[in-house]
Amino acid sequence: MELLPLLLIEATRLGYKMRGGELYRTPEQALLYAKQGRGIAKSLHQVKCAIDINLFASGVWLQKTEDHKELGEFWESLHPNCRWGGRYNDGNHYEFLENPR
Repeated sequence: MELLPLLLIEATRLGYKMRGGELYRTPEQALLYAKQGRGIAKSLHQVKCAIDINLFASGVWLQKTEDHKELGEFWESLHPNCRWGGRYNDGNHYEFLENPR
């Protein structure tokens, strides 16, 4: 079963509008972000196992980690390999680890 559609359905059920953020990140971009303190060099975005989802409520972009808490916890409840970036202050980041660390 694909889990990402369940995340998107839940976000809709909670009343959010969504816009896609970053899915794929080149190794060069990951390294640049890491140097800027905005990510890590071995990002799961490089292997398309992470996605950033931007949430909106009443036309307002919800940029705080806590804005994603309910959805992030839902994501984590779907499977042990579902990880939410809110655990490290990256609230709009949702990932699925094929081989958990």
